Amino acid sequence: MTVTVPDAAQLPSSAEVSADDLAQILAATRQFVREKVVPRETEIAEGQAIPDDLRAAMADLGLFGFAVPQQWGGLGLDLAQDVLLAEELGYTSLAVRSMVGTNNGIAGQVLVEFGTDAQRERWLTPMTTGEVVGSFALTEEGAGSDPGGLRTSATRTDDGWAIDGTKRFITNATIAGLFIVFARYREPEKGSPGIGVFLVPGDAEGITVGPRDAKMGQEGSSTAEVVFDKVHVSADAVVGDDPDLGYRAAMTILARGRIHIAAVAVGQAQRALDESLQAAVTTTQGGVSIGDHQLVQGMLADQYTQVSAARALVRQTAAAWVSGEDRRIAPSATKLFCTEVLGHVADLAVQIHGGSGYMRGVAVERIYRDARLLRLYEGTSEIQRLIVGGNLVKAERRRLG
Repeated sequence: MTVTVPDAAQLPSSAEVSADDLAQILAATRQFVREKVVPRETEIAEGQAIPDDLRAAMADLGLFGFAVPQQWGGLGLDLAQDVLLAEELGYTSLAVRSMVGTNNGIAGQVLVEFGTDAQRERWLTPMTTGEVVGSFALTEEGAGSDPGGLRTSATRTDDGWAIDGTKRFITNATIAGLFIVFARYREPEKGSPGIGVFLVPGDAEGITVGPRDAKMGQEGSSTAEVVFDKVHVSADAVVGDDPDLGYRAAMTILARGRIHIAAVAVGQAQRALDESLQAAVTTTQGGVSIGDHQLVQGMLADQYTQVSAARALVRQTAAAWVSGEDRRIAPSATKLFCTEVLGHVADLAVQIHGGSGYMRGVAVERIYRDARLLRLYEGTSEIQRLIVGGNLVKAERRRLG
């Protein structure tokens, strides 16, 4: 099954990239993923890293800046186009997508939408080339999906800020050239949480990156604890030159990122379905293909139906984001649905494979483990339910007056 590229009439009129150019970008990415990355998934997992030649190829394809406007050196995909590319990247080891995710997501988009001209000039171009890899430093002990308990502090100095605190589970920490750091700069007030977002160079004095985390899955992605000990940054390190603006900006871009993650989940679910179909056709029991058994066909039907529904939802939600129709409820609903779908489709894939699906080195075993994280990061499924349900209630109260 193939990803359908929308024609020009389906693309938002503001898109920098034409339908023809988008088709070429998707085709090149698909070829790279399926011919270069898929055969090396075990190498990525066992080596706990993306090989240098694959990283260089990703840079050559423009994947470090696919969602950054062309004026800053990126490919210029809007979100309706971004999700199509995300499906392609999601088809393989999620560590590959993870490496480029922050550059195109929370870091890149915060700078694009809310950064100052000087901040964009300083960071965006090296990020689009892969010279700088971004890292999003929000999570800490007691402050994950809800940053209300955040304890990392930013204290004003004569010429900038001093950042102190410890972050955990930070993606790309060991290779980061830029940390996007959430820090509390004052006590919360009504309408403002007192949390700002700061641009901290990866080589700043006072940063200590811990050993690589040993995770259940996504072994090729680099996550670690990061300690900030009186790390000094200049006054212009505050996103948008306004601490209050920075936090609101990051929350907005996090919502955008949930749509991207949903599309990644669709790509991974499609891979699980494809692996299931291949196993159903090629595996035999008693001289009969297991795909001829109605119970297996039923599982395949469930996988196909759920993947198709998730794909339709994520594309609809991306279009609504671009148009401005819905940037609050739909992103969370879509992230919730698509990541939960992936978990179910991956579980069925292991079931269809039988005992072999439980063995290391088999694609669906890795997918089963990799998929689990998508229901946790960028807001757990429970947080998404609270966002969706809470906003629905608020909307109904407004309607009723």
